[in-house]
Formats: sequence, structure tokens, C-alpha cells
Amino acid sequence: MKESFWGVLVVMLGIVSIAFIIFFQTVSNTDEQNYILLKEVTEAAMYDAVDLASYRSTGNVRIDREKFVENFIRRFAESVTLGNTYVIKIYDVNETPPKVSLEVSSKIDSNVTGEKMEFNIVNRLDAILETPY
Repeated sequence: MKESFWGVLVVMLGIVSIAFIIFFQTVSNTDEQNYILLKEVTEAAMYDAVDLASYRSTGNVRIDREKFVENFIRRFAESVTLGNTYVIKIYDVNETPPKVSLEVSSKIDSNVTGEKMEFNIVNRLDAILETPY
């Protein structure tokens, strides 16, 4: 009888540990995916927003603010997970020199332990578009 209780304890401990591993893996994967997505989408939107007419006439690299915001939101919306809620805050867009400051926050709901928990994951990025001479 004593050995069977030890067996039940080991099985229950294994199930609880697997639940915690799945829970923390979901949170950390979401944070990493959001950061990589934010970085890649910002870079692509900045390249798309470069004002070629200004570059050809003056030689200075300049981005168009409205075009950047439009491209960023479109690209980000195409690539995110639909199960999460995202809030995008664009703090600063400098046209010359090209620099942007962004913040993307997402909410994750979890119900692994039987209790509903919410996590807010916030990723901030300041990006400067560098070009070779």
C-alpha cells in the first residue's frame, strides 16, 4: 500500500511539472516571437517608407511617416497570432534621420492550473535606419 502511494505521488508530480513547463514555454515563446516580429517588421517597414524622390534629388535618406505607419501595421497584422490581443503604440517617427520608437504589448490568458491568469508582455524598440555611404 505504501509503495502505491509513492507511485501516485510520482505520477501526480510528473503531471504538475509538465503543466508548468507548458505554461512557461507558452509565455516565453510569445515574448520571443513578438520581439523578433517587431524587429523584422520595423526594419521592412522602414525600408518600404524610404522617400526615393528625396534621396535622388538631395542624397539624404528620409522616410515618409504615414507610409511607415501604414506598412508597419499591415505587416504586423499579417504575421501575428490571432488568439492574442495586441496594442501598438508608435511614440516617435523622425523622418530625417530615419528613427522610430515603438511599443507592442500583448495579453496572454492562461488556464493551466484551473485559475485564469493574464500576462501582459511589453516589447519596446528604438530603430535607426543605417545606410552605407
